[in-house]
Amino acid sequence: MLDGFLIVFMRSIAMDKVYRLRTNKDFKNVYKRGKNYWNRNLILYVKNNGLENSRIGFSITKKVGNSVVRNKIRRRMKEVCRLNFDNIKVGYDIIFIPKKNVVDITYLELESAMLHLLKKGNLLKR
Repeated sequence: MLDGFLIVFMRSIAMDKVYRLRTNKDFKNVYKRGKNYWNRNLILYVKNNGLENSRIGFSITKKVGNSVVRNKIRRRMKEVCRLNFDNIKVGYDIIFIPKKNVVDITYLELESAMLHLLKKGNLLKR
């Protein structure tokens, strides 16, 4: 019984592949046919995908910083999405693109900016 609990617990920690945008084709489709929203720190692209779940992707340009900085930002954004994934409506492809000034903001400011864009795009359940 304990093993089953650990498996369920571990699945809730990491986002499965079905919840991530992975292929270049999917990214291009969202960029071309989706709507975009932005604030001072981030850009959000959203497109209805017709699936039973939402998929999230991250795109960070080399203008933001070196690979260490870009990966730190990506890990923070993934964590915000992981913690708030249950509040995101199903059936959407979502791409977050951070702007240059994201390097200087805290985790809480990044979380606030991401949730602001999700609200702006009407993607939160509550």
